[in-house]
Amino acid sequence: MSAVAAILSLGFAALVLLGVPFAFALALCVVGAIAVTGMDPMLLPQTLVAGTQSFSLLAIPFFMLAGEIMSAGGLSRRLVNVADVFVRHLPGGLGLVAILAALVFAAISGSAPATTAAIGAVMVPAMAERGYSRAYATALCVSAGVLAPLIPPSIAFVIWGVIAEQSIAKLFLSGVLPGLLMAVGMVALVLWHARRSGVARSPRASLREIATALRAGVWVLLAPVIVLGGIYLGIFTPTEAAVVACLYALFVALCIERSLKPAQLGGSITRAMSTTAMVLAIVGFSQGFGVLVAQEQLAPALTGWLAAHIHTKWLMLAALNIGFFLLAAVMDEVAIMVILGPMLIAIARQYGVDPIHFGSMIVTNVAIGMAAPPIGYCLFVGMAIAKLKLWEVARAIMPFVLMMVAVLFLVTYVPAFSLAFVR
Repeated sequence: MSAVAAILSLGFAALVLLGVPFAFALALCVVGAIAVTGMDPMLLPQTLVAGTQSFSLLAIPFFMLAGEIMSAGGLSRRLVNVADVFVRHLPGGLGLVAILAALVFAAISGSAPATTAAIGAVMVPAMAERGYSRAYATALCVSAGVLAPLIPPSIAFVIWGVIAEQSIAKLFLSGVLPGLLMAVGMVALVLWHARRSGVARSPRASLREIATALRAGVWVLLAPVIVLGGIYLGIFTPTEAAVVACLYALFVALCIERSLKPAQLGGSITRAMSTTAMVLAIVGFSQGFGVLVAQEQLAPALTGWLAAHIHTKWLMLAALNIGFFLLAAVMDEVAIMVILGPMLIAIARQYGVDPIHFGSMIVTNVAIGMAAPPIGYCLFVGMAIAKLKLWEVARAIMPFVLMMVAVLFLVTYVPAFSLAFVR
């Protein structure tokens, strides 16, 4: 193993295990590799800038900000109220509310952490009051939150579309059925838990309550219609849709509902900027990392090894899924996609895998990684909301993770789940 390969693999792994943030770990490895090879130090700033210059990546800060404004303006609570009046009387009704609300919120923000935070902040206390354990409520909200990478518009699909140079609109469509299938699996688990635990049902909502909730939530319900309708009718691109979502959330929260004061806007912008900076730093530094990986010919070496040892497409997909899942459980999902993306795409191309189907498979795996112990990002968001320890939430979330792995299996080996809506 060359010195550069050792820095990029063993050095990076050591820094991550020591708890160094992923963006800084990537930057340190790139700087170390450049120093060892004697390359021009300007490579780092050049690749950092080049890696974040894609027009499509502009969607990330605007979707993040739209989610923050919706949450800060109390619109997420109105969304929960709408879901509540329709399903609260069913077994596990409050759990079903969390899933339904997360589906709609995901179609506005495109962000799993934003969806987890917005829905979890409302639902975890409410579910605890109704007799659910806080660990179970947190596990459910985290699982529902990670539907966001699959439900369009999705930030994960934006990133993968940039890496793979594929149509982002087609990638959005490829996530619809996998996302809905995961949601159905969650509904089944909620119903099973409700019957086993004997959770009390809430009374059925009256027509007056339903009308009141719909009237209060009509503006937030229109948001995904406008955003997704605009994309698929060709009115605006996914990136422009992010700006529309942001402006719409701002207009509703400030002018129509007046639930957000101008003084609160600074906090929403700051939180969105903080999350965006973290994501784009990983994307930027990963670009330099990827250049060095390409220079060391690691991708062709891995592709050649797989070709020599794995001769069938289904076995290769299984190997990639297992490896990606294990990495996603201990590493940031954005970093994995950006660093390994070119390598994974080359392997998929060699085995004749449809690029849109492959993108759906990768993003489904990414979604699971955001919820999977030990360092799933959304898992820590849920823990912070509920003030629980990792092992408490990890035990409660495992049935949901296993269900999502089953969905990943179907997405991997039944391409129709990904390509049904893709023309």
